[in-house]
Amino acid sequence: MGVVKQFILLGLILLLAACQAGEGSTSTPAAASMYIENKGSDTMVNLALAWAERYQQLHPEVSLSVTGGGSGTGIAALVNNTVGIANASRKIKQEEINEAEANGITPVEFTVARDAIGIIVNHENPIDELTLQQLADIFTGRIDNWAELGGQDLEIVRLSRETNSGTHVYFLETVIRLGSKENHDIFSRDTLLLPSSEGIITEVRDNPHAIGYDGLGYITAEVKVIAVAKDANSPYILPSVDTVNDKSYPIARDLYMYTPGVPSPAVKAYIEWIQSSDGQQLVRELGFVPITP
Repeated sequence: MGVVKQFILLGLILLLAACQAGEGSTSTPAAASMYIENKGSDTMVNLALAWAERYQQLHPEVSLSVTGGGSGTGIAALVNNTVGIANASRKIKQEEINEAEANGITPVEFTVARDAIGIIVNHENPIDELTLQQLADIFTGRIDNWAELGGQDLEIVRLSRETNSGTHVYFLETVIRLGSKENHDIFSRDTLLLPSSEGIITEVRDNPHAIGYDGLGYITAEVKVIAVAKDANSPYILPSVDTVNDKSYPIARDLYMYTPGVPSPAVKAYIEWIQSSDGQQLVRELGFVPITP
């Protein structure tokens, strides 16, 4: 019995020591980090990840979480005050501002980069130039065959990002509706909605019938980029950093970050770094257009 009692006593001592060690690890955690959650635009997600990775190397005390889901997803999180920064490849809508304000939130806008929307087709497609009106006619279904534009006798396959995408909304308003608030045209019902920029590139690369659009930072040599003119009397322009900056390319936009009210010191410092020459260098490296020369 004495031996058994010794084993029981030893077990209790070890159990007590383990409990004390566990309590110590809980009460003295690693140094706390400032946490910033960043959500929204799929167009911006690779850029946002690059910014976050570089910034965390410079500021290890800051922890950054980056997810996509589309501009609409990011802005919805902003409206509900569940995110520190919402990324958007379009401007926030007035109804979204009204929703946010009803929740006691005043969205604050920061321009963090610029982008061009390139029109892309398969390399087998002989078409090299299109006007905005022709693009509107294609994506609404008024033009349904490449032969109507001097191309091959092939039915046009239209590709678009999904409706939650800021790029989808921007293309709808700027190209399909030609910037007119009185124009209520929509995408043709047979338009294929794809969940990612990479998906549009892949489909255009593999399908001679297809036409799509993508942010400048996602376009690869696997597809052909179409030169675009504002109208039949204007020059046809290819998207590039230079043609975005000189405003000659007609389908270009700003990229935004929104905060739910005046940003905290940590968020403010992060956005200021993004807008600095260091942050804008990453913009250039990833194929987007810096906000500063």
